[in-house]
Amino acid sequence: MTDEDAKAALRAFVEERDWGQFHSPENLAKSIVIEAAELLEEFQWSPEFDPQRVRMELADVLTYCYQLADRLGADPDEIVLEKLEITRAKYPVERSRGRSAKYDQL
Repeated sequence: MTDEDAKAALRAFVEERDWGQFHSPENLAKSIVIEAAELLEEFQWSPEFDPQRVRMELADVLTYCYQLADRLGADPDEIVLEKLEITRAKYPVERSRGRSAKYDQL
């Protein structure tokens, strides 16, 4: 799912600016939440939205997510697939299809 070229470009971007010194796991996690709030702000008052602005905010969220995974030595594809398997077990198709209930309510 993730592109090695994108990861390398992101690493180079941060390294060129010497920003890695600020990218502790804690700071990256905070940045994810801040950027996610900015993404949500695009939908704050209306279901109408500007697709380009949403794309840019989503890119910010993903950028910090990739940076956090990189800092932790975690492969984004691997952890997403691991979590998908856990979630698949919690939400079997026969009980969860078409329902939004939490797994303990199915």
